[in-house]
Order: sequence, then structure tokens, then C-alpha cells
Amino acid sequence: MEAEENAHRGEKLLRILAFTLVFSVMNASMFNVVMPVISKEFDITPSQVSWLLTGYMIIYAVGSVTYGKLADKYRLKDLLTFGLIFFALGSVIGLSAGTYWLIVLGRLLQACGAAVIPATAMIVPVRYFPPEKRGRALGTMASGLALGTAFAPIVSGLITSFASWRFLFLLSVMPLLALPFFRKYLNDDRGKDQRNDLLGGMLLGGTVALLLLSISQANGWFALAGLVLLALFVIRIRTAAEPFIQPKLFANRKYSFGLGITFLATSMSFGMPFLTPQFLTGLNGLTPAVIGLVMFPAAITSAFMGRKGGKLADSRGNSFLVYIALTLCFVCFVLLSTLVGISPYVIVFLLLFGNIGQTFMQIAMSNTISSTLAKEQVGIGMGLMSLLNFISGAMITSVIGKMLDAKETTLQLNPFAMFGSAGLYSNIFAGLAFLSLIVGALYFTSFSLARSRSGQKLSRQSQGVKEM
Repeated sequence: MEAEENAHRGEKLLRILAFTLVFSVMNASMFNVVMPVISKEFDITPSQVSWLLTGYMIIYAVGSVTYGKLADKYRLKDLLTFGLIFFALGSVIGLSAGTYWLIVLGRLLQACGAAVIPATAMIVPVRYFPPEKRGRALGTMASGLALGTAFAPIVSGLITSFASWRFLFLLSVMPLLALPFFRKYLNDDRGKDQRNDLLGGMLLGGTVALLLLSISQANGWFALAGLVLLALFVIRIRTAAEPFIQPKLFANRKYSFGLGITFLATSMSFGMPFLTPQFLTGLNGLTPAVIGLVMFPAAITSAFMGRKGGKLADSRGNSFLVYIALTLCFVCFVLLSTLVGISPYVIVFLLLFGNIGQTFMQIAMSNTISSTLAKEQVGIGMGLMSLLNFISGAMITSVIGKMLDAKETTLQLNPFAMFGSAGLYSNIFAGLAFLSLIVGALYFTSFSLARSRSGQKLSRQSQGVKEM
């Protein structure tokens, strides 16, 4: 009876979470479109206006793992109440701000609150669904993420066409509508009472902030300072009585390998949506509004395919979905490496492979990693996965950005590339295709091969028992 009630709550929560995820993801990316407008309005430099994104990303990344940690101690409904109210408060401040730095403050407060949403999206499928049904639940979450990504440039373009860019802040008040439903359907479960390691959390937050700043600002001193804080953080969690992150979490080899594979897979996933607007502008001369229309069909299709991917993970296993995802991504990257510079009508079709592959990969890796964690480790374990996703995305966009600064190259990695003027883009897509092969090999070695060996060992043990 209790299991049925839990499943009923879970189904209700999935719909509410998908709704809030759409607005959370839109809020994270729709301001990218209006950064040039804000820079001109306040007469500030591009590096200054980048704080709208950099500051948000730093708080969002650290907040996701912090909420995951707190979810192991406090009721999830209380954390969501706090987070969604802060999300709305930041929106009100940003909407009414008269100076640029007040707008940045509004974005930072938004991030403080919004970070609870991805943390919750990782935890609810694990807490409310058994392993055999978890894939479909994660697929619903992936659909919400894909929908937010698809709608962000379209909605941003429409609002700024008819009104001030400030009205983008109003959309971030919408998740408050979901708060009464969260409080109704979330149960009162909480972990064991324990002290919070404030110093450990501050060291982790400082590490992430400095490393992301070193990437976004291309500053080696930030990177050095971040590594120093990382060393202090490692010392702290090894010596504290109740550390922010238990070191034994990393003693779980499957979890650690899963994090590493996810880090690389996320780099692959972030690379394509960052690079696509660049080549559509540089090679095809499209405007931002048209670029949004080119990218929209693939994003919306992947959103609708999310639940299908989750069902495949439940019925055929995570490995099956991983290899489908990597095959789709590999085909997309190879074709783009060969055809980049061709008509946008063809690009619309090619992006379908990559977007669906990225959505499937996210579902499969979330499901794979969650299955390696004990119940009391779910909050912090999935929070760390979310944190690594943000760091990975920041790193790959910085690396690709630096490569694009070169503007042209004499090296041609793909001998079948059709357009010589697109050599730089072709090489980057070829590198992403190679990365997908590496991810596949690592997953096979860490999970598929290990599972096969484990099955053979159990079979031999069973055979020995029968012979006795």
C-alpha cells in the first residue's frame, strides 16, 4: 500500500517538476540573447556583461550540490519552498533594478533559488521510483530540460521584439505556481540528523567559483587559486568528523567512473549547441532569430523523445540506451564535420540526431549513476553529478571559443569535408566525434564489461554449488 502511494505521488511530482524545469532552464540561457543589448544600454564591456552568465553559473553549480547535500538532512519540500521564493525574489529585483550591478544581484539571487530545481529533479526519480521504472522518470526530467532549451531563444526573441528585455525576469516568477503542489505531494522524508560542514562547503564553493572564473576569464591565477582551495577541500573532507562530502563516496569505483564518463559526455553534449549558432552565423550569415528557428525542431523533438528514451532504459537497460545515444551523436558529428557550411535546411535535419542522442545520454548516465548509490548518498551523489555537468559545460565552451578565435586553420582532419572555408568548424566536429568513441569505450570497460565478468563469476560459483 505504501509503495502504491509513493508511486502515485511520484507520478504527480514528475509533471510538476517538468513544468518548473522548463522555466529553470529557460532562465539560465535566455539572457544570452540580450547580452549585447544590455551591454549597449549600460555602456559596459563584454567582460562586464558576461557576469550575467558567469555569476549565475557559479552560484547555480555550487547551489545544486549544496541543495543535494541538504536534502539528505532536511525535508525536500522545505528546501523547494526556500528556493522558489528566492528565485522569485531575484526576479523582482532584476525587473525593478536601475543599475547594472543590481541586475547582476537579481541574477545571483535567482541562481540561489533556481539551483534547488535540478537537485530536486535528480532526487525525486530515485526516491519515488524503483530502479526498474526510474528510466522513464528520468526521461520526463530530460524532456523538461530539452523543452526549456528549445523555448529559450524563441521566447527571448519574442519578448524583446515587443517589450523591454527586463520582462524576461517575469517568467522566473512562474515556478511559484508549482509550490503548493510540491508541498502537497512531497513527503516528509529526511535523512539522519547531522552537522553541516560549513567550512567544507565554502571550500568546495570557492574551488568551483575560481575554476569557472579561470575558464571564463582565461586567467591562470584563478586556476592556481582554485587548485589550492581544492587541495584544502580534500584535506578537510579527510579530517573532519562529519565532512561536507564523505570520502567513502569516491571509494565507490562505479560511481567515480560514472562521474568521469558523465563529465566527458556532458562536454560532448554542450559542444554542439554552443558551436551551432557560431557556424550558422559565420558560414551561413543567419540572424539570431533565424538561428533559433533552425535549432528549434531538433530541440523540441528531443523533448518529446525523452520519455521514449526512459522506457528504453527500463526495458532494455542503460547500456542499450548509452550505445544508441553515442551512435546518434557520432553520426551527427561526422555528418556535420563533412557538411558544415551546407544549406540550413539540411542542418535542421542533422541536428535531430545530435539532440536526441544528447537527451538519451543524459537519461542513461543519470540512471546508471543513481544505481551505484546507497539511499543515504543519493542527495549529495546526484548533486555532485549536476555540479560536474556545469563545470564540464563551462570548460568545453571555453575551449571551443579559444579554437574559434583562430578563425582559420590549414589542418584538415576530415578529408571528406565539402567546404574548405569551414575547415575549423569541421575539425571541431571531428574532435567531438572522436570524443563520442572515447566515451563509448570507457562506458563499455567500466560497466558493460564489468557486468559481463560479474555475471560469469556468479555463473561459475553457481556451477560449483551444483557440482557439490
